[in-house]
Amino acid sequence: MKRFLLLAAISLLIGGCGTQVTGTATTSAPPSARLPSDGAPAVPNPITATAAIEADPCSAIPTAEIEAIGGKVKRTMTDDGAMGKSCGWIFEPGPSSVTAGLIPGNKDGLSSLYAKHAQGGLSTFKPVDSIEGHPGVIYDNGGEGRGRCVLAVGIRDDLTYTVTPLLTTGNPMLSDPSGMATKVAAAAIKNLNKS
Repeated sequence: MKRFLLLAAISLLIGGCGTQVTGTATTSAPPSARLPSDGAPAVPNPITATAAIEADPCSAIPTAEIEAIGGKVKRTMTDDGAMGKSCGWIFEPGPSSVTAGLIPGNKDGLSSLYAKHAQGGLSTFKPVDSIEGHPGVIYDNGGEGRGRCVLAVGIRDDLTYTVTPLLTTGNPMLSDPSGMATKVAAAAIKNLNKS
């Protein structure tokens, strides 16, 4: 449990990839006119109704959908990170998990990752094909490993949904954590679009 919370916290901090911002998150404000920047793609279909998922990240995807992607879920946990809340789905057999959530503390969205990449601050940086009409990037900052992937998808120019599988032996998606991350992000975006 301590390992999961530590990894979830690290994932959220990496997901922010920028200066920590404190204050109240605004969920319905339009993206800043200065975004996107640093070569990041614009989000063509921004989703503004995100307050419910920011408050309850586990509501983004029903457990049955997560189980269809990664196997039987033993339990879920919500983590209050500095950059936003995330949901952790812990699979049977353990200790495989996938953590996901919106990152409202990062006001620069995908642009923050493109800027960090331009400065040489990321050890992995791979833009991915559109996920449900939204641009994304697989990235990391030294935490790469078997069964692990970090995917950020632009929900708006100023907001990302970040997914981090941490998979171990016995999980059906162990050999394809980026595939799992993509499926989780796609499910969340479909549900956000219904809001």
